[in-house]
Amino acid sequence: MAAETGRNGMIQNRRFALAYRAGACLFAVAGLLKQIGVFSGTVSFRTFMYYTIQSNLLAVTLFAYLAVKTAGSLREGAYGNAGWRPRLGMVCAVNVFLTFVVFWALLVPQGITSEYLLSFENLAVHAVTPLLCLFDYILFAPAGRLKYRDVYYVCLFPLLYVVFTSAAGLAGYVYRYEGVLSGPFSSHIDIVPIRFPYFFLDFDKLGMAVFVYIGGIMVFFLLLGHGIYFIDRNIRKNPAVSPPGEPPE
Repeated sequence: MAAETGRNGMIQNRRFALAYRAGACLFAVAGLLKQIGVFSGTVSFRTFMYYTIQSNLLAVTLFAYLAVKTAGSLREGAYGNAGWRPRLGMVCAVNVFLTFVVFWALLVPQGITSEYLLSFENLAVHAVTPLLCLFDYILFAPAGRLKYRDVYYVCLFPLLYVVFTSAAGLAGYVYRYEGVLSGPFSSHIDIVPIRFPYFFLDFDKLGMAVFVYIGGIMVFFLLLGHGIYFIDRNIRKNPAVSPPGEPPE
């Protein structure tokens, strides 16, 4: 299957785009189901409180939407613009990519077993699915459609998540319980409730230092958003043309 490209380098073979998006959607669903414990019968509401799960649900929704739009466009021809809602696609791709960055840069150094690191569910939700989202934007999104405010839109979903989980934790929601030695010279273990999803959001342990982590993550993604905007406007630039039946954003 030839992956024909347009003037700006994006792939415009709609059959290829459909195969990519349908395959990515199925893969993302499989990884998500395995991660939340569907196959082992251990599904819990608490699982859905983690950013990893919420961002992967976002990825599944994005792939499903794009696959449906791509399938419908085949009635107009196998070759043509295969990008829909590129601004939304960019924001979603960066939001899902946050899962990749935070897990491998912040959580893995905290101590993750090699068995889990190499598991299908971990590689799916923390690596492959985020990269598939990013590649979808790179491969299919038409250039010249981003607006500067989109750079800041990438922060909305993560910030809403931080506000939501922080409010839930401070209100008494418990994610899990951990055993902690009651003292440096004691063998007694206290069972401590963990009220926040990730160590860098844990006000109980870090206090106001949590805002340093949040600020650092937001700065990183603003830089990433600016980088994508610069590339879209200066390297991939091409006259903005809406896909058939799609109004300009």
